Parts: sequence; structure tokens; C-alpha cells
Amino acid sequence: MVVSDRSDVLSEVMLETSTTQSELSRLSGVRQPSISQFLSGKVDLSDDQLDRLLSCMGYRLEVVRRPVLAYLTRSERRSWGLHRRLSTHLTQSSLETWRAPIERNLERLSNKVKGQPHLRNLDRWQSLIDRRDVPGLHRVLTGLDRESIEMREVSPMGGLLSNEERSDVLRMTG
Repeated sequence: MVVSDRSDVLSEVMLETSTTQSELSRLSGVRQPSISQFLSGKVDLSDDQLDRLLSCMGYRLEVVRRPVLAYLTRSERRSWGLHRRLSTHLTQSSLETWRAPIERNLERLSNKVKGQPHLRNLDRWQSLIDRRDVPGLHRVLTGLDRESIEMREVSPMGGLLSNEERSDVLRMTG
């Protein structure tokens, strides 16, 4: 049985084991109305909670992870490619070398940019740079989460790649 929705997994196992909501409540110590809300999808169930409930019926939760190609717009893909290339050069030492141009870029952007989330993202860039947070910078440079994508929209990293590297990336990302 392969079911992805947690409430469906719980429902399937309850059916398979002929376990009622009341019985599962007594077995698990979780109130019956909560189990009802989990099953109806009104309240989300964490993997840990689901595993706990399943164990009362002799089952364990197996989470299957598989890679899924991220959908990015052309502009997001190009930005990600450029920042990804920068990430290959990022070390504590290179960050110190890049610090002056990054600070100039941050100042220029803060005078030009208006509104949220851009102002908040500039503050986050500044904080990462001030703390010299190389792992945090790597996450933002290469991340595919919405927050990283939005941070790259106001990136202070312009001008750090050579023209050749920049052209290379742009050619590869279309």
C-alpha cells in the first residue's frame, strides 16, 4: 500500500486492522475527537504523530523520499545558476575578498529597493554578511525554496563572477 496523504494512511490502516476511532483513542491515549479531525483532514498530522498512531495497530510509517525537478521560471533558473556558480567559489577567505563590493551593492540596493519582501531580504543578506555565515550564504545561493528565490531577487552578489563564467552560466541556463 502506497498512500501519501497522512489522513489517508491512518484511514487505510484503521480499515485494514478493523480499528475504530474509539479503540485507537483507548490504545494511543489520543482523544477520539482529535482522531476524527486527523481523519477528516481538519487538523494536520505530523509524521511522528502518525507513526505513533500506526504503532498502536502494528504498523510503522515509512516515508519515501524521491528527487523532483524544481520548477523555476526562466529568470529564476538563470539567477539560481549564477548564484550556484558563485557558491562554488564561496569560502571564508573569498567572502572577505568580496566583502567590499558586497557592501557597496547592499548600499546601492537599499537606496533603490522599496517594499516587502525586498527590504526584509536585504536585511537578511546584511545579517548573513555581518555574521560571515558561509553555510547560510551557501543555502541562499543554491536554495530552491521561495525564501531563497526571493532573496536572490535583491542579491548583493552582482559583479563577483568573471564575464566568462557569467556568460557560461547564462548560455547553459538558456
